[in-house]
Amino acid sequence: MATCLNHRFPALLAALILALAAPAFAQNNPGSEADNRAVAEQVEALKKKVIRLNRDLFILEEDLLFPANTQVAVFLSVDAGKFLKLDAVKLKVNDKVVASHLYTERQVKALERGGMQRLYVGNLKTGVHRMTAFVEGIGPDERHYKQAASLEFEKGTGTSALEIRVEDRSSNYQPSVSIVEWE
Repeated sequence: MATCLNHRFPALLAALILALAAPAFAQNNPGSEADNRAVAEQVEALKKKVIRLNRDLFILEEDLLFPANTQVAVFLSVDAGKFLKLDAVKLKVNDKVVASHLYTERQVKALERGGMQRLYVGNLKTGVHRMTAFVEGIGPDERHYKQAASLEFEKGTGTSALEIRVEDRSSNYQPSVSIVEWE
């Protein structure tokens, strides 16, 4: 019994101190309410400053990691739906896989409604590079479909942006995949 009290004594003592001190903290003091509001306003102002600082740090990090003179961005757009149900995309740059993505039904619907996905952002030195995109999904007659598209492009000193386009081609009832460089 004595050891049980020894373990509970600190907790009982803390509870007793809180019970006796609570009325002192709960007094309605008109000046205290105004102080609380002032502190709350200061906290809100600090939160806003922290959010702005975080945004600025994110932008600075993007600029440091992906400088404009070496940056390459690759986007995916889908103008399909009749001949292809998109399942996955894999992207290679200079024969190295740099991005791959499996799509949920919700993501596919967003892309088919005109959305665009930023599939990859990276750095490439100036010169000629080869980009290959592999698109997989369910094609006509519920068959597994896989198609690749390649583009050889010259990376200049500025930012380069490329787009992987997946489109329905009604001439042969097949989807087509192409990579285009934005001007």
